[in-house]
Amino acid sequence: MAKLYPEEFYNSADWFVDRHVREGRGDNICAYTDKGNYTYRDIQKMANKMANMFKDLDIRMGDRIIMLVLDTPWFYSTFWGAVKMGAVPVPSSTMLTPADYEYYLNDSQARTLVVSSRLLPVVNQIEELRFLKNMIVVDDDGVFSTPYQQIYASASDEFQTVFTSADDVAFWLYTSGTTGGPKGAVHSQSDMQYSAEAYGKHILEITEKDICYSAARLFFTYGLGNAMFFPMSVGAAAVLNPDPPAPAHVFRLIKTYKATLFFGVPTLFGQMLITQDKIDAEKGAGADPKDHDLVSLRACPSAGEALPPDLYHKFKARYGVEILDGPGSTEMLHIYLSNKLGDVKPGSSGKPVPGYEEKIMDEEGKNELPDGEVGNLWIKGRSSLRYYWRKRDKTAATVIGEWVNSGDKYYKDAEGYYWPSGRADDMLKVGGIWVSPLEVENCLREHASVMECAVVGAMDEENLVKPKAFVVLNQGFAQSPELEKELKQWVLDRLAKFKYPRWIVFIDSLPKTATGKIQRFKLR
Repeated sequence: MAKLYPEEFYNSADWFVDRHVREGRGDNICAYTDKGNYTYRDIQKMANKMANMFKDLDIRMGDRIIMLVLDTPWFYSTFWGAVKMGAVPVPSSTMLTPADYEYYLNDSQARTLVVSSRLLPVVNQIEELRFLKNMIVVDDDGVFSTPYQQIYASASDEFQTVFTSADDVAFWLYTSGTTGGPKGAVHSQSDMQYSAEAYGKHILEITEKDICYSAARLFFTYGLGNAMFFPMSVGAAAVLNPDPPAPAHVFRLIKTYKATLFFGVPTLFGQMLITQDKIDAEKGAGADPKDHDLVSLRACPSAGEALPPDLYHKFKARYGVEILDGPGSTEMLHIYLSNKLGDVKPGSSGKPVPGYEEKIMDEEGKNELPDGEVGNLWIKGRSSLRYYWRKRDKTAATVIGEWVNSGDKYYKDAEGYYWPSGRADDMLKVGGIWVSPLEVENCLREHASVMECAVVGAMDEENLVKPKAFVVLNQGFAQSPELEKELKQWVLDRLAKFKYPRWIVFIDSLPKTATGKIQRFKLR
């Protein structure tokens, strides 16, 4: 008798890993590391062994597995091994505190933790764990703690992937928490393929020959796409390295592995230019400007914070490669608006990524606003989260039917480009008029003395909101009343009078999340 509801198998580990082996790409390099290279067949066997180990530990479909794993092939094997056997991997930041990890483990109700050995001293400080049963420690070389080493060693490298469908839960990602506590965004099996075919195919034009290096770590939503599901969607390779992406380190890895796509954030691009200036000075006046470590790159995607126009122009002038800026989010899984190669409008977030729709809505969420008017950016696309774990009210405020309220302020120009105007809670109402902190920040950054800055609202003597700027100075400049006055006048000469910062505060560094986003709420 025919089934009324024909079953349609879809498992993302099968599509991103096993498919390449089946179709003859098993010997393609999947991951380059300083300790050796790993093929797709290698990753498949490692993931199968992890799946069998999880099964032996009585981990079941739907069980959460918290991952505190550095950027090594063991991130791949843990993530895909969990997905293969129906468990739910939850990649989590490797840069947090014991209190943060205690929150993740208890909030997710995870019974299993996989942690890189380097992070064990932090994890050992956790005071209360309500649900954890297994803590599997693995080092950069894949040596597991006892007794898991023996379980993994004896596990078969073959595994029959469990039956899942495209709409089954595959993984969670916790939000970065710029405006509150972290929230577990729940994603489906097909979300990664959707994002890869939308942004990866249409914006990156990624192919099997590409080599990706991401400064953003794999546990970030941004990094998960950059260094895992984008390259693995086409059988391409990624450069994996567990060390922090300092500029000198970035230059070395790109040069050594001849990366073609480098995924960065604006702060890092700026730091790279500063480092490059020092390198150029050491080379002397006769040095060839084309002699640099980034010659293999064909594009540099950027996310995490808006890219200032001056930084785009400086980077392109120095390296001859375009930065493709665009916003993404944990909720949408990756980038949904972007500039494209040959179609970059500096300062803008570009146009909708194919497969996504955007609209600018009023404060009540009832009316779509006309071009040129600042409002709330809503996004629609099949990679969006299903819901926030244990956060019904927040889910209802964020997921409106097929649309997701990004929490970002934007406007669209007549040519269809979208322009960022800050977070909804960062926008300033000065004299009854909206002021975008980003506009003031971009203006300040054009001054030779300013390396970084952030603008927030502050109350004047009449309890009215006015812009206040926190400024980090470039080398060679010192804070002074004269420079403060000069910066205020700089903005007055270029923007409407009500937009200039009434106060300038010089600081050594700006508070940021691990993803590089400025935490304006701390400055407020």
